[in-house]
Amino acid sequence: MTLRVTNTLTGEREEFEPRDPDSVLLYYCGLTTSDPAHLGHARGWVHVDVMHRWLDHLGYDVRHVENFTDVNEKIVARVGEDGESEADVARTYVQQVIRDMRSLNLLRADVYPRVTEHVPQIIDLVETLLERGYAYEVNGSVYFDVTAFDDYGKLSNQQVDELDAQGEHTGEKRNPADFALWKAGGVDPEDIAEHQHEGAASPEEACETAQTWDSPWGEGRPGWHIECSAMSTTHLDDTIDIHVGGQDLVFPHHENEIAQSEAATGQQFARYWLHVGLLETKDEKMSSSLGNFSTVAEFVGEHGPNVARTFLLSTAYHSKATYSAETVAEAEERWERLRTGHRRAVEAADSVDAHTTVEDDALRETVAEIREAFTTAMNDDFNTREATTALLDLAGAVNRHVDDHDEYDYVGLRRAIEAFEDLGEGVLGLSFGGENEGDVRVAQELADLLLTVREEEREAGNYERADELRDELEALGATVEDTDDGPVARFD
Repeated sequence: MTLRVTNTLTGEREEFEPRDPDSVLLYYCGLTTSDPAHLGHARGWVHVDVMHRWLDHLGYDVRHVENFTDVNEKIVARVGEDGESEADVARTYVQQVIRDMRSLNLLRADVYPRVTEHVPQIIDLVETLLERGYAYEVNGSVYFDVTAFDDYGKLSNQQVDELDAQGEHTGEKRNPADFALWKAGGVDPEDIAEHQHEGAASPEEACETAQTWDSPWGEGRPGWHIECSAMSTTHLDDTIDIHVGGQDLVFPHHENEIAQSEAATGQQFARYWLHVGLLETKDEKMSSSLGNFSTVAEFVGEHGPNVARTFLLSTAYHSKATYSAETVAEAEERWERLRTGHRRAVEAADSVDAHTTVEDDALRETVAEIREAFTTAMNDDFNTREATTALLDLAGAVNRHVDDHDEYDYVGLRRAIEAFEDLGEGVLGLSFGGENEGDVRVAQELADLLLTVREEEREAGNYERADELRDELEALGATVEDTDDGPVARFD
């Protein structure tokens, strides 16, 4: 069975065929770095991570890009609360996101581009759209003309003449549904007031720190949608194989990405659009703005990375998922069954009672069947719940073998261990080495990151911030030692 995926663009389950039969170009819409990452964000991260791992498993060379949106009105709204400028706030949350990603045992993307690093590419793309007649300039702002792009609405199945205004100075736009590619000037205090928390700077003070750039149309800031088109084409190609994002981004963000990308290049932007279902709590979308979230750091700190991944993979990516005490308890129970099955297989295989002359056909056949069932599940649109169920069946087979025999089938147990580790670790990203081992690895990676940032702050003369980072290192239990190669964070 070959891999089949649900393509939002066509509404069909399709056989996956990348442009290059040996490689896959994968883009995931990353976070706007204005709030702590929560489990809703992590759900997308972990499912994309498993997609990456499964494509690797199938033999593809995967180039994976995930962006950080580090210029946005919501970031400006946090000035005075989480930093002294828009850039400071973004830096704070980028650091936290990297920490959270590492705590979840995610494969690293090839690159994590930031919007602020790609303003020249964004300006070039806007200029191309103007030259090709798909955009127009008004008072230093540039808008995309949705009526000029015949296929507008093909992802979300909407008609241009039925769309409401997409905000952004509606009085300047030719059509209500036109959207900003470049915004003149800085940030209007009215645009951030509703996003501010207690303790933030006044809207006027916060907006004074907003970043702007020179452009052919005057000082300004990039629109939200143009950033992903610029970064994906810069780091992947004009046409990519898989574009993943949350279901809430289908319109307008992804619809606008398609329009501006294809208008600029004349090429199909993405062959397959995969959308991750929302994580809900009490029948509402888990959201920073609603305040109904559990942060990644809180959840991993309480339950560990393996329970977190088991919980987030307990529902197929395209389905809605629910966060509740019951669903978390189910994930804890499922992980414990997997962990125990792997441990018992290892202990039995490494015991004196494991023999090369003992053959348990039922165990060996079950291992082979489970590998096939796991493969079938993953090739069926990355069905992680069914894949996990296959591994739970493997744990059951191991338990039956150990409970029913005084002498063990070494070869059968070794095959079971390899299946746990090839599929559970290699594909689902679980760690059967133990939570403690995973915690130490994560703590060391976090300490190294904090130490790097601390040295950068010291070199920049930001000694108060450097002292705060030193305190965070001590809280982790790390000791900073000076070596010939510079300072190193060590754990006793």
